[in-house]
Amino acid sequence: MGPAEFITDGGIDVRPHPHIGLGTVTYLYQGEFEHRDSIGTHQMIYPGEVNWMVAGRGVTHSERTSAATRATRHSLFGIQTWIALPEAHEDMAPDFEHHKQAALPHIQDAGVSARLILGTAYGEHSPVTMLSDTFYLDVRLEAGASMPLPDDHEDRGVYVTQGAITIAGDTFEAGRMMVFRPGDKLSVTAGPQGARMMLLGGATMNEERYIWWNFVSSSKDKIENATREWKTADWANGAFHLPPGDDQEFIPISPELERTRPRLAR
Repeated sequence: MGPAEFITDGGIDVRPHPHIGLGTVTYLYQGEFEHRDSIGTHQMIYPGEVNWMVAGRGVTHSERTSAATRATRHSLFGIQTWIALPEAHEDMAPDFEHHKQAALPHIQDAGVSARLILGTAYGEHSPVTMLSDTFYLDVRLEAGASMPLPDDHEDRGVYVTQGAITIAGDTFEAGRMMVFRPGDKLSVTAGPQGARMMLLGGATMNEERYIWWNFVSSSKDKIENATREWKTADWANGAFHLPPGDDQEFIPISPELERTRPRLAR
C-alpha cells in the first residue's frame, strides 16, 4: 500500500469484501487506516502495529482512511501479506487480533533494527497467535550493515521495500522478492543507502492450495461455494455478513472477474 501522499479528503476506501481459508497480516510504515469486519471488530492501525485477521470459513472486512485523517494532508505506506491456513484450520471460526508496537519484540545489533511481527526468530517470540510455524519481520539495515537469515525455518524469503540489498554477490532493489533453498546459510547486506525489508517464511505447507480473487483453499469446491454465497448477497442468512458500521456497500464480483474463475491458480 503506497507509498502515497493524499491531499485533504483523500484516502483509501477498500469496500467490504470476503475472504476464506487465509489470514491477513497488515503492517504500516506510515499513516493509518480503519479496519471493520463482520465479527464486529472496529480497529485503527498505526505504524509498527499489526492487525491479524483469520478468515477461516468466511469473513468480510473493509479498510478505510478515517474522517479525522482525511481532514489533513497525509501519507500511507504499508504492506499486507496473506498466509494460507493449514487444512485443519481452514473452516475455523473467523478471528481477529491487534497488537501495539510495544508488544512486538525489537531486535537490535550493529546497524540492524528488526521488529518481529509474527512467529519466532532469533530467540524471540511474537504474541500474535499463529496456526503454523512462521516468522515475519520488519528489518531496517544501515548502509553496509549485514544480518543472517534465520536458519531454523524451512522456507525463507526476503521482500525489499526500500533501498537495496546484496546476497551472495547479487544486488536486489526495492520491489524484489527472493525465496531461498532450505538449509542454506545466507546473510543479507544493505547497499550504500541502507535498506528496509520484510523477512518471512516458516514451515512448508504440504497440501495443495488454490487461489481465486480473495479466496484461498485446499478445495476448489470451497472456493466455488464461497463465490456463490458472495454473489447471492444474502447478508442476513447467508455465509457472509457485512461489517457493522460499514454495511451500505460492498465489492461485487464483476463479469470481467467472473471470467477468470475457471482458471484457478495452484
